[in-house]
Amino acid sequence: MASVTNRASSKLKTFLSILNKTAPRTYFTNVKELTQVIKGKQPVWIPADEATRVFECMKSGNTVFSQGAAATPQFLLHAMTEYGKCHQLKGITVIHMHTEGKAPYTEPEMKDIFRSVSTFMGSNVRKAVADGRGDCIPIFLSEIPKLFYRKIYQPDIAVVQVTPPDEHGFCSLGTSVDCVRAALLNSKIIVAQVNKQLPRTFGDSSIHISHIDYAVCVDIQLPQHGGKPPTDNEKKIGKLVADNLVANGATLQLGIGSIPDAVLASLHNHTELGIHSEMFSDGVVDLVYNGCVTNSKKTFNKGRTVGSFLIGTQKLYKFVDNNPTIEMLVVDHVNDPKLICQQPNMTAINSCIEVDLTGQISADSIGTRMYSGFGGQVDFIRGAGDSIDGKGKPIIALISSTNKGETKIVPTLKVGAGVVTSRAHAHYVVTENGIAELFGKSLTQRAYALINIAHPNHREALEKAAFERFKVMPSQ
Repeated sequence: MASVTNRASSKLKTFLSILNKTAPRTYFTNVKELTQVIKGKQPVWIPADEATRVFECMKSGNTVFSQGAAATPQFLLHAMTEYGKCHQLKGITVIHMHTEGKAPYTEPEMKDIFRSVSTFMGSNVRKAVADGRGDCIPIFLSEIPKLFYRKIYQPDIAVVQVTPPDEHGFCSLGTSVDCVRAALLNSKIIVAQVNKQLPRTFGDSSIHISHIDYAVCVDIQLPQHGGKPPTDNEKKIGKLVADNLVANGATLQLGIGSIPDAVLASLHNHTELGIHSEMFSDGVVDLVYNGCVTNSKKTFNKGRTVGSFLIGTQKLYKFVDNNPTIEMLVVDHVNDPKLICQQPNMTAINSCIEVDLTGQISADSIGTRMYSGFGGQVDFIRGAGDSIDGKGKPIIALISSTNKGETKIVPTLKVGAGVVTSRAHAHYVVTENGIAELFGKSLTQRAYALINIAHPNHREALEKAAFERFKVMPSQ
């Protein structure tokens, strides 16, 4: 028996070795390029009250990239909007991931000047997209950097937020690395909002001041999210996931929202957890301080909490500032399913808008109305589902009904709703009413499992719909 175990262990090590050699590692060369010193070059420093001067290089028809999440350079984006309006520019594309704060360039009066293109939509651009003044790109988070490397979008100007330079001249991209490095490497001009309130982070976040062409100093608080206590239903979901699906020593990915935060709040009795996630928020901080998150079992990035972008409260920003145990890495590394599957007990926890009775999951739209984007859900659902140790858990968690009492477990998705995670990818669906394990189940078995975790008020109607669809009653 021991020899069989040893042979299996040997095969696993060989497979890991092959994956490590073949996995894309281009982000290391990207880091090197932006951290090289350009001899004799310094940015042009513009006073904050003259910030519109930064955009004298902007022309009609240009493409502008904006950094996002907590590091959204809101001050400069307002200056950009003002400059474009005053100089009657036309046809400027603003491409970005999830941005925070107001997006003045999406206002109706700006429709001929700017057009927002989101790779993941925030609430500030939804109306513009719905009204046709903006657009969005359906894309996996891990593949957004390819838009820049393949020159599908080549920014004339990149607008970012950085920390002040240290004694060696290095700034940090702070809370948002994600696709930013790819955009910077392929931008003609780099404009920076230099903010001393931006946390200095490690990993792939360094950029030497000599790469910045124009800089404006500000002293502005970062946008904040979260900090609210979970609802009773969110607590139930958090406890169900924590007690039944998260093992000690698991590596966690958590999407954005109150449900992932509720899961974190229920993990205080767990040990040796790791974090490998495109983003994380405040809930991780307490788990680290309580000794629950050690990152000691991870296959790589041992001892370090890995993210790609952050959004939270001041508590989170203070925690990550100058903290060498936090690594902010490019999203084509963090979200690479070939790397995700190597982490032990990889447990991916994401949310959605609705699930149909076969397990199709819509997360980016409400019917035809675009709401967010693919994000990292599929990257991590696939990575966890393909886990090399066979212990990965891809989880979709949602409250069973809307605030208006409508069911989120539906006979069929709304007309026009996009399938983000296919029914073949769906393994676990969790509501406040229980856990539906879908992997390996037939259509009628899936329907039975999902109806049992739907809101009780809707189960009879769902049973009727299932019978009409499958011609038999859903069965266990």
